[in-house]
Amino acid sequence: MQRRDQEAALSIRGLYKVFADDGAGLELALQGRAKDEIQEETGAVVGLRDINIDIRRGELFVVMGLSGCGKSTLVRCINRLIEPSLGEVWLGGREVTAMGEDELREVRRRDMAMVFQHFGLMPHRNVLDNIGFPLEVGGVEKRERRRRAVEALELVGLGEWGGAMPSQLSGGMKQRVGLARALALDTPLMLMDEPFSALDPVIRRDLQDELLQLQQEVQKTIVFITHDLNEAVRVGDRIAIMRDGTVVQEDAPNEVVLNPRDDFVREFTQDVRLHGMITAASIMDSSPQALAGPMSASESVPEDAVLDDLVPAGLRATHPLRVLDEGGQVVGVIPLERLARAMASDEAAAAVARN
Repeated sequence: MQRRDQEAALSIRGLYKVFADDGAGLELALQGRAKDEIQEETGAVVGLRDINIDIRRGELFVVMGLSGCGKSTLVRCINRLIEPSLGEVWLGGREVTAMGEDELREVRRRDMAMVFQHFGLMPHRNVLDNIGFPLEVGGVEKRERRRRAVEALELVGLGEWGGAMPSQLSGGMKQRVGLARALALDTPLMLMDEPFSALDPVIRRDLQDELLQLQQEVQKTIVFITHDLNEAVRVGDRIAIMRDGTVVQEDAPNEVVLNPRDDFVREFTQDVRLHGMITAASIMDSSPQALAGPMSASESVPEDAVLDDLVPAGLRATHPLRVLDEGGQVVGVIPLERLARAMASDEAAAAVARN
C-alpha cells in the first residue's frame, strides 16, 4: 500500500469494495483476477479495486466514467455510506476507515457534506428550514442555523426565496437549495454525486458557472462525480477516469484530453469540445530542449490565446508555434501534432497534421 500524502486534504489508499462477498471475491481481486471472472466464479461483484488518490485542500477533483464504473461507490466509501472491503480513507490526519460509529457520525456532521443528484427537499418545510435541517439534527441553536442558512442561500443566488416551498421552485433552484444545505454545514470537504445530471443542458451549464464562481469564494475541497466529460473538463482542477472499478488515468483536464493513457481514455475523450478552454500556455512545451529548437520560421501566439485562435496559426505553420509572454519573450512552443490532438474536430486535426 502506498504511503499517504501528509499534506493532502483527502487521501485514499489501497481501497477495495467487493459486493456480495464472503471473502473469496476480495482474495481473487487482490490476485488481479478480472472482474467478470470473479463474478462468474464466486458471485461477488468488484466495485472498487486498489484506488489510490490524494486530493489537495481547496481542489475541485472530478471522478468520472461510464455507468457502473465505480465512481458513486467510491464517493460513498469516502464517508462510509458504503463500507469498504479493504483500504484506508484519510481526512487530514484522521483515518475515516478506522473510526467507530460515534466518531464517524460526528465527522459526517462537521467535516464532510454531500450533495446528491436528487434534491431530497422536504415538501412540508420552506427553503430556509430545508437548508437548516442538517444543522438542526446536529444540535445547532435555532438563531445560528437560521443565520447560516440565510448566508448559504445568498451564496447560491436565492436570497429572496427563503420562505418559498419546494413546490414553488424549478429543478435548477431546487439543486441550488441542495448545494446551499451542504454549504451551511460549513464543512471543509464536499462530496457531490452527479449533482447536475438531472437538469437540462442550459440550467446545467449555469450551475457549473455558479459552482466555479462559488469555489473561488469558499475554496472547499470538493469531490465531484459525473459521467459527462465536458462537465468534468469544465469544472475540474484534476480528473480521475474510472473503468471497471479502477482509476485508469488521473491528470489535469488538458492532459487527459491531449495525452490519453490508453485506448479507452482516447476513445472516451475524442468528442470533447475544448476550443474556448485550452490556452496556448496550457498545451505548450516549455522544456529547455523545446526552447533550444529552431524558431526562425515559426508562427507566434500569445500565452492566453485560446484554441479557436490557435487553429488558424496552426494551419499556416510548418514549424512548432512559438508562445510569447506579455513582454514578447518566447516561453514555450506548441508542436503541431500536439495542437492537432487538442482540436475537437477530426477534420481540423487532420488538416494540421498534414502541414
